[in-house]
Amino acid sequence: MISKTKSSTSSPSLSITSRSRNPNHYRKSKTYLPLPLPPPPPPPSPLVSNHIKFEELRVIRGKKLLKDLSTWGIGGPSNHFLQVFTSSQLLSALRYCGENTIPFIIVGKGSNCLFDDLGYDGCVIQNRIVFLERNEPGIYRAGSGFPFNRLGVQCSNEGYTGLEFAGGIPGTVGGAVYTNAGANGQETAGVVHGVEFVTTEGKFQSLNRTDIEFGYRSSPFQDMKNLAAIVAVTFQLKRSASARTMQQQYLERRRLSQPVGERTAGSVFRNPPNSGITAGELIERAGLKGHRVGGAMVSDIHGNFFINSGQSTSQDMLELIRLVKEKVYQRFGIQLKEEVLYVHPHSNAQNAETENNRAM
Repeated sequence: MISKTKSSTSSPSLSITSRSRNPNHYRKSKTYLPLPLPPPPPPPSPLVSNHIKFEELRVIRGKKLLKDLSTWGIGGPSNHFLQVFTSSQLLSALRYCGENTIPFIIVGKGSNCLFDDLGYDGCVIQNRIVFLERNEPGIYRAGSGFPFNRLGVQCSNEGYTGLEFAGGIPGTVGGAVYTNAGANGQETAGVVHGVEFVTTEGKFQSLNRTDIEFGYRSSPFQDMKNLAAIVAVTFQLKRSASARTMQQQYLERRRLSQPVGERTAGSVFRNPPNSGITAGELIERAGLKGHRVGGAMVSDIHGNFFINSGQSTSQDMLELIRLVKEKVYQRFGIQLKEEVLYVHPHSNAQNAETENNRAM
């Protein structure tokens, strides 16, 4: 998952203000800045009763390469980088960014984002909240940083249906809920029971499934102005004797139809609604399989997967995305819409079309 926001806690806006680049932005040596213990947090939301204890964090300045955080393997250094393993560390990180007026983004496994070769001028917070609880049969509560594919395999192996598709999705639980990930006729929304999240003001809140309106590859969290990050998700699944077999069939289908093992970000585009055809089929019919721009390439196996074939730059990938959209529109009159997000060095994460138009 990638969450985006301003660093200032006084504004509810999700967009990060652009900042001019400091010529000394990237330092040559790794510096660890101990964070002082912040003052006590505000009282918890009435929806969640938590006693939060703040912890110190280690901040890496100017040395963490974002290509190491992305399944595409693309991206320069982040001005600030830190990892959070607990909700209290997440609050400490948010307070650190707020008190130092640093824009930030929160990422999980980086499976749906394209970082720029110039890096990121703010703070990248990596979500490593990876606990898993089984409170009662079929009820799983997972930290938002827990690997989604691992959860899918585990639930299916234990005889519960609803997340068989997740075994082939390389993101995190939080990212899957944020985007309402899905495949093979299943989607995350179908088994979500409740979602816990933290706001930019440092308040913990929760929503039950009946309060959450999901859409195709969308959730209300994408438009929540004061969202900092999803913290935990509870899933409710049903017993099924065929869950494990179905999940294995999905994995085998994925192995045969997708470029498994290559550097990709999964599906680049959403399937166009009410068209009766997938984005991958449109790209293939436009004759674009195998098409290259620099080190970026449309997969020969699946048209909706773009590969970093070795030395792709962010501009290579942006140009390939732009070109594919243009060719598909010219041929079929259908405007493809991205699933992946592009993280501009000085701004917020946006879809690749917006940022590529700005860059070009």
